[in-house]
Amino acid sequence: MIIVLDPGLSPVPSRYYPADFYKLTNRRASSPVSPGFALPDRVLTARPTQNRQTADTADRRVFSPNDAPPCVVQGAPAPNFRIRQGSVKEEAGEPPKQAMVEAPKVFAPAESPLEKLPVEILDEIIAQLALDSPPSGYTPRNVDLINCLLTSRTVHVATINTLYSNITIPHSAIFSKFLTHVSEYPGLGTIVKRLDLSHFTSVGLGRSRQVNSEVQNMTSKTLLKCLELTPAMQEVLLQENLDDDIDENVLCKLFFGLPKLRAVDFCASSSKPFAESFTSAVTTFIDSPMNLALRRLSLHECFTLPSSVFETLLPRLPQLTHLDVSHTRITDNALASIPESASLSHLNLGRCTQISGHGAVDFLINHPAARNLVFLNLACDIARYRLLWEVDVERLLPALPTTLRSLNLNGAKIRRWHVQLIRPLTKHLEELSLACADLMVHDINSFFRPGPLSSSPPSSPSSSPPSSPISSPTDDYRVTDEPSGPWVEPTLHYLDLSSIPAITQSSLFSASCVLLSPTSMPLEVIELGDKAISSLRECRNTNKRLGWVVKELGRRGWYVRDTNTASGNQSGRRSWKMGAMWWGMRKCPVAWGEVGGLYGHYMFKK
Repeated sequence: MIIVLDPGLSPVPSRYYPADFYKLTNRRASSPVSPGFALPDRVLTARPTQNRQTADTADRRVFSPNDAPPCVVQGAPAPNFRIRQGSVKEEAGEPPKQAMVEAPKVFAPAESPLEKLPVEILDEIIAQLALDSPPSGYTPRNVDLINCLLTSRTVHVATINTLYSNITIPHSAIFSKFLTHVSEYPGLGTIVKRLDLSHFTSVGLGRSRQVNSEVQNMTSKTLLKCLELTPAMQEVLLQENLDDDIDENVLCKLFFGLPKLRAVDFCASSSKPFAESFTSAVTTFIDSPMNLALRRLSLHECFTLPSSVFETLLPRLPQLTHLDVSHTRITDNALASIPESASLSHLNLGRCTQISGHGAVDFLINHPAARNLVFLNLACDIARYRLLWEVDVERLLPALPTTLRSLNLNGAKIRRWHVQLIRPLTKHLEELSLACADLMVHDINSFFRPGPLSSSPPSSPSSSPPSSPISSPTDDYRVTDEPSGPWVEPTLHYLDLSSIPAITQSSLFSASCVLLSPTSMPLEVIELGDKAISSLRECRNTNKRLGWVVKELGRRGWYVRDTNTASGNQSGRRSWKMGAMWWGMRKCPVAWGEVGGLYGHYMFKK
């Protein structure tokens, strides 16, 4: 209700009956009004403001439609006010008139318009109230959904479907309560589609891991019982804090006992009992032609699993679309054994020391399952080994599909003459990682503006690089003309330039560098090494003038375009990220949702 006042006149009280406030406020009560509802015995004061409007003092009060003493609204307002929502008008000198209003319409059970909606639409409406954010401590979540349970039977059923479809367990006590509830009401277990244990931890409970295991809330037996009570499970997200509880029985249940299971994540599970149980469970495939219906599999950082596990498991995944085997012992033979019927969109081979550059490139070029990749991680730690050499890079880059949106070549032996192969990729890539590449500022600039490119040197590609990392653009290189055809703007939003000697604070601030200028749009994130980030952190005034800020998380640091000064769409959400918002993820997601907990650590911190 909006009341327009004339604060210049003397305060004279005006009377309206409580039954009129339903019509005057143009709102319906959140619950049916009972005749016995008590009227507040206090004066409601309307306070005028500078813009001649008053606060709606009756907007949040429910009154009985029965006859009751009038409610007095008094204070600064004068008698000449008009109520915009209704037809009641009162001018100065005229006696007050009672508004003629109709009683609110009360619906019979299951007869309201909301309850008559199709079940699919009502489920979508209720699902909008669910919080898709990681749990934080003991703060209550989904309070609105809990309140919906008390509304009506129809809304109660729709709310139950939303509450139990995705179960997130941050602590063992919550897991115990969930298991008890599902055991008491088995029908609820058939609703569960996702079991998210990526946030599970004993930290903050005042107990060590050993003491937490003695509580017996989360054990291999209780986890197995949970899976048995949820036969419609589609996604199970596990991690290293549970690796001792993932025994052979649990693994066999995941692989053979859940026919609707489509995604499973064992992130960083590397204990000896887990490796032994996993190996034992996978050996059942050796003499069996059985295939699994899994589509998304993550063994990220499961480095204790033997190579034989991958050679036995991967051929049994004909519907595979997401595979994360970063920092594992996967081999060339295991990679090549992926069925041709698979259609990989996400592949993470980062830090896999048992595969060769030749084997990885052969798979990516020739295997039918790798023709529609969207996310590809081929990063390596050059302190231990190098996956891709010059010849591998020259074979791989021209063969990459145009569907690719994220490419990580950190540690690859990239020379300046490779820029002419990289630049076409920047027309469809949104993330590009080139850490440790032998590139100059001029080469990076060519991604964002037309100009001549460096071609291969007179000697063979395997020759040694120029002796000086700061040599001029033409030293030991031939410069080719600008490629023919119209210039196509790049699509890069994220660029990893860590450990490139030519990329420093001074080179970024120089007039010859376009990375920080509007010319580089839509580029919004540049990942840099510790030394460069430390230098940029001290240049607060320059950062503010240029419109860039330094952000750090864990071991990583980024130079980010300030969204308050930049124009255009700065949202980092993409469908291929499956809920992640930040740029530069290093772990392949297997389920839709906000990233947090241990998954967030391996995806963005490490």
